[in-house]
Amino acid sequence: MGPRLSSQAMRAFSVNLMRRVTLSGLAGLALAACRPVTLLNAVIPAQDLHIDRDVAFGPLPRQRLDIYRPRAAALQSSARQALPVVLFFYGGSWDSGSKQDYLFVAEALCSQGNIVVIADYRLYPEVKFPQLMQDPALAVQWVKQHLLAPQGGAQPLFLLGHSAGAHLVAMLLLNPAYLAEVGLHPSDIRGGIGLAGPYDFLPLTSDRLRAIFGPPEHEILSQPIHYARPDAPPLLLMAGLKDNTVWPRNSLRLAEAIQAQGGQVQVKTYAEYGHVDMVAKLARPLRGRSPMLADIIYWMHDHGS
Repeated sequence: MGPRLSSQAMRAFSVNLMRRVTLSGLAGLALAACRPVTLLNAVIPAQDLHIDRDVAFGPLPRQRLDIYRPRAAALQSSARQALPVVLFFYGGSWDSGSKQDYLFVAEALCSQGNIVVIADYRLYPEVKFPQLMQDPALAVQWVKQHLLAPQGGAQPLFLLGHSAGAHLVAMLLLNPAYLAEVGLHPSDIRGGIGLAGPYDFLPLTSDRLRAIFGPPEHEILSQPIHYARPDAPPLLLMAGLKDNTVWPRNSLRLAEAIQAQGGQVQVKTYAEYGHVDMVAKLARPLRGRSPMLADIIYWMHDHGS
């Protein structure tokens, strides 16, 4: 349920991205030797960002996060304390991924006046579910203690995730047990945004997923839809209708379950987007006329940003 794409899909994505980068006047890059995510980040104007890398939120090697601030705001303590904070969890099927690959996500959100935090977290096989939830909860605790203004409520904290990262976001906000372990409650978070998230993906269809989320009698506990409740923070669930990796019905079914409980949820779908599009379209070279970034920002504004 993460961006585990076929080689054909990856080639198509790379060709499309190289075409756009070339049209931007950067054909001199050694594009053919780069991964698609490397291409995305190579054309991001990082000079407008103040970046603190590899900040520890725990003692283990993967308990590290990067903090991105708009450079102008980074120079003023008062400005830093006024900006919304977005904590992003990447996808990767719960067994891969690195925070360093998501500069393009940070730039997109910082360009709209947010502080952005991108956290690594321990992956399978080092941890399995439910231990997978420990590092995301610790990252939330660190952000709340160190980045939010002491007065609290005036500065909103949002969680954002793509694919497996969207699963982590939904679990943190729908099942209070994980944040309770670090002294927090979902109400400490203003809202959550899931991009192409797996929220209702039983039965498990591979040995790897069964290893991560088993034994069978406990699999239901890994499903965000199992915890739909009326008092959870608002959720924005975004899905591409051409996503064959995490089917859009995951978002639709979770939204229906939350609505049936009287909770706050909104769904946004994109007719032509596949799984990778649901994060790549945030990147400056690919934004074009895509409404995704604007949809996220408008929703955040509606919920206190």
